[in-house]
Amino acid sequence: MANIKSAKKRVRLNEEQRVKNQAFKSSMRTAIKEFEKKLDNQDVEGAKAVFLLAEQKVDKAVSKGLIHKNTAARKKSQMERKLNQATAS
Repeated sequence: MANIKSAKKRVRLNEEQRVKNQAFKSSMRTAIKEFEKKLDNQDVEGAKAVFLLAEQKVDKAVSKGLIHKNTAARKKSQMERKLNQATAS
């Protein structure tokens, strides 16, 4: 356990940030799953709306430093490809 006042504060703040980051990453993953669920149910219009939300959350996660920009690009590309395939068929 930390003895110095500033070290104690860092421990406390790190825990608070960890919880916030975990919650945001969870909401990002949930948005992606919701998008895939809409596509599975053949709801292309609903999937388009959810796609925009999921894309925003992925971009926000990059700006917060929660995921790498290449990971975000891959996730967005995969979603875009699935959406285009569903729209074409």
